[in-house]
Amino acid sequence: MLEKVALISTGDELTTGRTVDTNANFLADRLFSAGFDVVAILVVGDDRERIAWAWREAMEQAEVVISTGGLGPTADDLTTETIAQVTGRSLILDEAVAESIRQRFAAMGREMPLNNLKQARFPEGAVILSNPLGTAPGFRLEVESQIGRRWLFALPGVPREMKPMFTDQVLPWLVEHRGGNVVYLSRVFQTFGISESALDELVDGVVPSERGRLSFRAAFPQISVRLTVHGPPDQAERELAEWGDRLRQRLGVYCYAEGDASMEEVVGQELRRRGWRLAVAESCTGGLVGHRITNVPGSSHYFLGGVVAYSNEAKEQFLGVPRETLERYGAVSVETAQEMAAGVCQRFGADLGLGITGIAGPEGGSPDKPVGTVCFGLATATERFARRYQLWGTREWIKLLASQIALDWIRRQALGAGLPENFRFR
Repeated sequence: MLEKVALISTGDELTTGRTVDTNANFLADRLFSAGFDVVAILVVGDDRERIAWAWREAMEQAEVVISTGGLGPTADDLTTETIAQVTGRSLILDEAVAESIRQRFAAMGREMPLNNLKQARFPEGAVILSNPLGTAPGFRLEVESQIGRRWLFALPGVPREMKPMFTDQVLPWLVEHRGGNVVYLSRVFQTFGISESALDELVDGVVPSERGRLSFRAAFPQISVRLTVHGPPDQAERELAEWGDRLRQRLGVYCYAEGDASMEEVVGQELRRRGWRLAVAESCTGGLVGHRITNVPGSSHYFLGGVVAYSNEAKEQFLGVPRETLERYGAVSVETAQEMAAGVCQRFGADLGLGITGIAGPEGGSPDKPVGTVCFGLATATERFARRYQLWGTREWIKLLASQIALDWIRRQALGAGLPENFRFR
């Protein structure tokens, strides 16, 4: 039965800190979701002895070993020949792969360098994994060792090439050959506005620990909650549906989506459901809210436009914020945010207007309005709301968090869920 998986990432760029190993993150997440136990992640540079050590160690720990990187044509691409060395296999030239590489270069009007033939050599007995997006195919190799049968997978290190190869060719094979009558199923819920520790307390006891597993993943500014269950197919599907619904109910308004949907996608869905049109007035976020909204295809159905009013003069001229409001309360105030929201709503003829003004830093703060002070306003034809929040972090973090809060306000307003007095992030 295939259960344990070890991952190997190779490349000097990883061990010197020049590149973050996103491949291992992607693979571990997908494998965990499918019910596999990732027992180790090994990262080594482009050194033959270290790569050989990593393969021997990984084969000791797991039935399945998946590596990324080292399949290119240059001298420092050592994965294939090292696997051949560790497993005692000869390298065989695959003429079909060699010809496909030649054709790829010919299609670009270039002659193939001879060193690219290195990418057409594979350990004897390997099953080739096609790479539609690059010249480096991967491969699967089954080997018998003193500690049992092992299945080795080698994939390219370029994420845009590796991800579809794993999703379309490796993971389906692993699931099919796992063995046993047990399946692993999962549901993922996206949350915002509550800290990870508070989230853990909120969902405690929702899922029986002996039958299901809850895991949390903070990916600023949201936190995802994954429910994984296992068992015979019918039972697992029934329990996933039941406990998943219980979990979503417990999460309440903090849960803005199931799956991989973004906050801006959900906001778009809610605005279309209500038939509302939105306009935004931004200061400290510099157009980030509008940018996120228009990243969603079809946003023209509900987004009328936005104004980036950074200076006081722009707030007066383009949004109609009264000068006395700016002089009495300041540019960063709930009063100004409220006037910005009402002004942009009126000028665009929108159903809903949003205003944001704040201090993103690192300069500009004061004792009564420190860096991270952000005020939000929301306005309709008949109502106005405003809140002040104290955010934290770098300038980029404050802007991103402010844009997420703004989108969450719109979502909550569309749901009739009410606006939070504060957010619990830490």
